[in-house]
Amino acid sequence: MKQEKFLRSAAILTAGSLLAKAIGACYRIPLSNLLGGYGMGLYQMAYPLYCVMLTFSSSGIPAAFARMIARENARGRDSFQTLKTALKLFALLGLFGTAFMCLLAPRMSAVQGDGKLLFCYLMLAPAVFLVSLIAVFRGYFQGKNDMTPTAVSEIVEQLVKAVLGVFFALRFRDDPARAVGYCLLSVTVSEAFALLYLSARIRGEGGRRMLSAHPVTGVEVLFSALPVMAAASLLPLSQTLDSIAIVRLLSGYTPEAVALYGLFSGSALSLVNLPAAVSGGFAAASVPSVSECFARGEVQEGKDRALYALGLTLLLAVPSALGLFFLANPIARLLYPRLSGVEADTLVRLIKLLSVSAVSIAGTGTLASCLTGMGRAKYAAFSMLIAVTVKFFLQWILVKNPIFSIGGAAIAANACYLVAFFLDLYYTVRKERERKHALCHRIGRRSGRSRIGRIENVESGG
Repeated sequence: MKQEKFLRSAAILTAGSLLAKAIGACYRIPLSNLLGGYGMGLYQMAYPLYCVMLTFSSSGIPAAFARMIARENARGRDSFQTLKTALKLFALLGLFGTAFMCLLAPRMSAVQGDGKLLFCYLMLAPAVFLVSLIAVFRGYFQGKNDMTPTAVSEIVEQLVKAVLGVFFALRFRDDPARAVGYCLLSVTVSEAFALLYLSARIRGEGGRRMLSAHPVTGVEVLFSALPVMAAASLLPLSQTLDSIAIVRLLSGYTPEAVALYGLFSGSALSLVNLPAAVSGGFAAASVPSVSECFARGEVQEGKDRALYALGLTLLLAVPSALGLFFLANPIARLLYPRLSGVEADTLVRLIKLLSVSAVSIAGTGTLASCLTGMGRAKYAAFSMLIAVTVKFFLQWILVKNPIFSIGGAAIAANACYLVAFFLDLYYTVRKERERKHALCHRIGRRSGRSRIGRIENVESGG
């Protein structure tokens, strides 16, 4: 893929992400004002378990599946049969995730210390199944370098969620727990609409497709995705533990533990994650771009494309981080005018502390995708494992100290993302048996071409 093609793919995803995030940001403002600190705390406490279920049913699938499809296309193989196999596999995993979330909801709400979370979990659980299928469809289109379906489906998600979410928040504004539950139901409905759109796009492709001479099995799809799923799983798993550990540590000396966690996770981290979400187009576009190079044995070219994607990501993320730091006060006052003076001051402090993570989160996302394209997802998983270990260690020391309070969670998060970023960068650029790696890919490519030649000979009667 030439740089122009990469930029076009990234531009489509970035434009879609920008619009989707703009809708999401506009949604967050009235949602935070309508639900208040306690309601947003419940909202954010329900999401980590949902993310854990997605981890085991869909996390990393777009990147992993995009790599698989890109490699098959580079070797001249039909990829539609792989799509059907993956849909069956991840539909089962998604159903399991939904069922397990429903079963775990009563216990989880008790552990988190608020029984009102049970209703929230039940409203959100069906989305696990829907997102599993959505992830496969997005990976298929991205692997074929068609980024439009992913971009449009993201916009559809945000529009439906925003419209229904604000409606429910207004309808049940006198009952925050019930309002949160129905707002989470709007997430489920939004995923259903996105899935309908992607299904229509697949049907719209039409045409006859040849059956692959060597169809990919469900086991092959799963084992190809496992390293990527492991890399993508560690952060949401750690955030689930955060929703328990941070609240419990804060509860030791303040009755505002849930509200503080809501400001940290629901408001400050959401803002800091925006540059990463916007630059996600570079991350997604880098997977097929890098995968094609490695499939052809062009290792150095693949690394050059990875660093090019990282450079574009930092070009967007660094100014965003500076803006968050220097404009934290007006941003907080403008976006969350209903926060009390103390809550607003706390949010400003959190945004400033976390602004450095706007760079490291975005960079880590792009580098992890590039490692996936290189077939090195296990290194991204290892980097994140080390990073979250550092985070928990610092969190335990700092958050339980009233001097640091919720600011300790921000410092720990900064350390986490910086460690992950530099480790991923090291694994991206280091030389590791390059000749052997390139040779394996060349052999695989020649083998694929020879199989295709034999099939053509058989079909022509040769």
